[in-house]
Amino acid sequence: MEPLAALEAALPPGTVLTDPDLISSYRQDWARDPDAGTPLAVVRPSTTDEVATTVKWAAAHHVPIVPRGAGSGLSGGATAVDGGIVLSTERMREIRVDPITRTAVVQPGLLNAEVKRAVAEHGLWYPPDPSSFEMCSIGGNAATNAGGLCCVKYGVTSDYVLGMEVVLADGRVVRLGGPRLKDSAGLSLTKLFVGSEGTLGVITELTLRLVPAQLPQATVVASFDSLTAATDAITAISSTMRPAMLEFMDGVAINAVEDEMRMGLDRTAVALLVARSDAPGEFAEREAVLMRELCEKHGATEAFHTADPEDGEAFTAARRFAIPAVERRGSLLLEDVGVPVPKLGELISGIASIGERNGVIVSVIAHAGDGNTHPLIVHDPTDPDNTARAHRAFGEIMDLAIALGGTITGEHGVGRLKKAWLPDQVGDDVIDLTRRIKNALDPDGILNPGAML
Repeated sequence: MEPLAALEAALPPGTVLTDPDLISSYRQDWARDPDAGTPLAVVRPSTTDEVATTVKWAAAHHVPIVPRGAGSGLSGGATAVDGGIVLSTERMREIRVDPITRTAVVQPGLLNAEVKRAVAEHGLWYPPDPSSFEMCSIGGNAATNAGGLCCVKYGVTSDYVLGMEVVLADGRVVRLGGPRLKDSAGLSLTKLFVGSEGTLGVITELTLRLVPAQLPQATVVASFDSLTAATDAITAISSTMRPAMLEFMDGVAINAVEDEMRMGLDRTAVALLVARSDAPGEFAEREAVLMRELCEKHGATEAFHTADPEDGEAFTAARRFAIPAVERRGSLLLEDVGVPVPKLGELISGIASIGERNGVIVSVIAHAGDGNTHPLIVHDPTDPDNTARAHRAFGEIMDLAIALGGTITGEHGVGRLKKAWLPDQVGDDVIDLTRRIKNALDPDGILNPGAML
């Protein structure tokens, strides 16, 4: 029996896809890595046992495996490799919510939004909220340690993963952590796998910490005619309080969103801030007033606040829509660089200079409250010179972030597109340590080869 036929026979019918047209749709994630390979097959398991069967087969035949969630990744972490297997978790969609312990046990194929809705039925909330929460999977969130809009106050994915089930590179299944808020037994292996981008194991189940439902919010919206004024206001707010959200959009993003949503955004503004407070009772209003006043003090041309939930959600939706809106102006190279908040002004102004120097449009949106920016480099893939300048700008932006004491990725992961810059950020000794961990857990190098390292 041919090796792949043996795998097909060991799994339920329809689990292994070999049709070239179907396989083609699994070659790339949203980063659209042009160097994506052509996999041997796509495997869509429904259970941990089926994942283990697949991994054991791959280990026996030295076939690489690229784990894949919803394919919404932005760093090429789910780029297929030639002759490998794409292991998609899209069919793994079970969830159990325990309102007593405030935990949820979920399979990785559920979307972030689906987890939020399921726990909301019990009066609970799962805080991590990437802008793509309606399309990104919870397994992918864990693999990249995803963040989102409310991370400035509530933290990122790793802050909410209490335990997991993982299939290792040899097919063994291990359970790490569990529904315990405190657990100091042994090394913190759960944290090791969060953010490992499928290079150490395949996550098949997550135990998530939940919190009570978020309180009603007051929203602040402020427009600015200079980047300096906007970033000064961000620093002032961040040093005064911890808002539930503090988001930034530059003029390019403002106009791109206004083109699509027609909600009356100020097209002449250089920057727009959207901030929120969810403090208890009347304190939300007080914090909103203070944030508005700080924006006005630092040069806002217009600022207002509202406690109306529909108005507040409309501006939040505008911020979430920024990436697809800008993408309609051309192909995007998407960045994810972050710096300490006091350096945010230098980063954003430096990015603007890089775009001008290279003759490309670079729009900046940001989770400004935690210093995590998303520069969006617009380019024409049919124009080799324009594309070359865009890629040069991509590298220069990461160099700038590193020079400012920042990071090449705050929440999207290193993947394949950024791994050349990882040594510059963390240093050779850390790269060596990372390789040693990778080699210990995956000695044959079959798990997501080419990602991160």
